[in-house]
Amino acid sequence: MKKHLILLLLVTLTDCTALPPKNSENICSTFREKDDWYEDAKNSFKKWGVPIHIQMAIMHQESHFVADAEPPRPWLLGFIPLPRESSAYGYAQAKDETWDDYLSKAGGWSADRDEFADATDFIGWYCNVSHNRLGISKLDAKNLYLAYHEGHGGYQHKSYLQKAGLVQIANKVAKRAKLFQSQLGECQHDLENKGWFF
Repeated sequence: MKKHLILLLLVTLTDCTALPPKNSENICSTFREKDDWYEDAKNSFKKWGVPIHIQMAIMHQESHFVADAEPPRPWLLGFIPLPRESSAYGYAQAKDETWDDYLSKAGGWSADRDEFADATDFIGWYCNVSHNRLGISKLDAKNLYLAYHEGHGGYQHKSYLQKAGLVQIANKVAKRAKLFQSQLGECQHDLENKGWFF
């Protein structure tokens, strides 16, 4: 009986940590609720130089902080499941081939797309490659997102110019990055010093 209760508690705790934050519109609330996430995002910033507010704005757009997010599955005749249009998965919505590239160049074999720490590291790595390969500033949330969404080749060929909706989304990411930056200014000291109370 005792073993079953412990197992149930562990499963419940695991499920809770995989849930998205209750208030994903406020980065301070998110980091206070998910108390390892700030350190994970900060580690990615130290490693790759991509600011925390930009990493989090990209992740918010891609998955709304849902660990196992996937593109919707199309259905034939309303009941026959068809393959998903993309292999994008996890917090960062990384595609299979891009994730494999990350694993071989930076992530190590044990990284998982549904682990927050690995996802923030991936976003930092990818944006760092965008900076090195395409010359995009690590402070330019809009263009970092366009390169993230379109891939480096697509961005180079300006494929986003044919996608007005995507440019609007990139502007939204930039706006959210500024909001997150402002919010972080109010709570970063406490996050650094673990000075909040539950």
